[in-house]
Amino acid sequence: MAVWWVSSRTFVHSLSKKIGFLGVVPSRSSWDASFMQYSSSSSAILSRVDNRYGSRPYAFFDNSTTRFLVPRFKSTEPERDLDSQHVKEDEEDHDQALDFPGGKVAFTFEMSFISESADKRFPCYRVLDDNGEPIVSSNFVQVTKEVAVKMYSDMVTLQMMDTIFYEAQRQGRISFYLTTSGEEAINIASAAALSADDLVLPQYREPGVLLWRGFTLQDFANQCFGNKADSGKARQMPIHYVSKNHNYFAVSSPMATQLPQAVGVAYSLKMDGKNACVATYFGDGGSSEGDFHAALNFSAVLEAPVVFICRNNGWAISTPTEEQFRSDGLVVRGRAYGIRSIRVDGNDALAVYSAIHAAREMAVREQRPILVEALTYRVGHHSTSDDSTKYRPLNEIEYWKLARNPVNRFRKWVEKKGWWSDKDDSELRGSIRKQILQAIQIAEKTEKPPLADMFSDVYDKPPSNLQEQEKLLRETIKRHPQDYPSDVPV
Repeated sequence: MAVWWVSSRTFVHSLSKKIGFLGVVPSRSSWDASFMQYSSSSSAILSRVDNRYGSRPYAFFDNSTTRFLVPRFKSTEPERDLDSQHVKEDEEDHDQALDFPGGKVAFTFEMSFISESADKRFPCYRVLDDNGEPIVSSNFVQVTKEVAVKMYSDMVTLQMMDTIFYEAQRQGRISFYLTTSGEEAINIASAAALSADDLVLPQYREPGVLLWRGFTLQDFANQCFGNKADSGKARQMPIHYVSKNHNYFAVSSPMATQLPQAVGVAYSLKMDGKNACVATYFGDGGSSEGDFHAALNFSAVLEAPVVFICRNNGWAISTPTEEQFRSDGLVVRGRAYGIRSIRVDGNDALAVYSAIHAAREMAVREQRPILVEALTYRVGHHSTSDDSTKYRPLNEIEYWKLARNPVNRFRKWVEKKGWWSDKDDSELRGSIRKQILQAIQIAEKTEKPPLADMFSDVYDKPPSNLQEQEKLLRETIKRHPQDYPSDVPV
């Protein structure tokens, strides 16, 4: 039996055109049962399997504990050059299947529709219970003391930064802010599982990824206050961070536009043979945009190494998920597009870390997209422009804030490991508070960028329309100086 080692599905596809190598998966039930399984040590093996219809190959991943099939579809082009035994099929098989592009489709003589939903909702991967206790027989990626302590410290830092910056906005010191309250585990744990070389295309609720990668509290303050030290030159509204040094693309407000862009970036990594992937984040609301569907199909067809991370927090601003879609969340959509998917408890830092770690490894090694749906809850308001108490009950918010708090849950686990104490926690919180307040004071006193920065860096030589706009703006400022901020250099 010939055994072929396959590094990518693209290679297999090229073989199919040359020698008619690919065939339909022989057992649909075995495919269904094993589609979602994963093993970090799996290797790609292509094996030929003989059955009564002839020799039909299929690909499978196998190790001592896990096996799952990957469908390899056969070309429908005439097989004139092949041996007659591969061309001819018995009359019964010919009548029972349709030779259709993408592979043979079996006929049925019973009229039946695919159910709109499964009898049971897709399960959610979890490691820690609400009390921080590991679930018996739970399978997760081990973390060292150093990584675990940094994860918890950054979750606390993110939580405190949100609280203080939100208060600063309410005091009128910055124009806008948006918190990650209740979603700290997704931010930090996913960042910890990625490589520093992986590129990130965020939505607007992932500052924790930047924090993990070394973006300082002063950097955050400079951006929110829009001074000349901001790496984005104060061109964006607060919380729209960007950092080339940390492989973090600029936040863009329009919903889901980052998703097809992420696929393009991931495909470029694949073309260059980079040992990295793209991680892109979005909320459940973003999945209702056309860009979401285009991105998933785009990534599956091109086999781009991109990890889609959905923060399904139950609310798209004031719209609940049940008013957005009727499907079982997001995880089931992956299979429809041919993308391996998993649902994870987004308030369980260890579960998120393990799922993203595995997803990242598969995306890079197998050159394929992965969809991760993290179930969580947005405890805070959507932004400083929102009052969530107008559309959801207070007791619901309090339940998720107290009983399902991801920071408290992870702290309990770290403490039980003997890696953290009340004293450590008190010292950390005191230190972080001082650093944030100091960063705000410095950011407020730092000069704003000059007016000319609004028109630079986009083109090598500014086109005539930009030159006209700058001239018009300067003339307007001269006529109405009282309406122009006095702290912005002209």
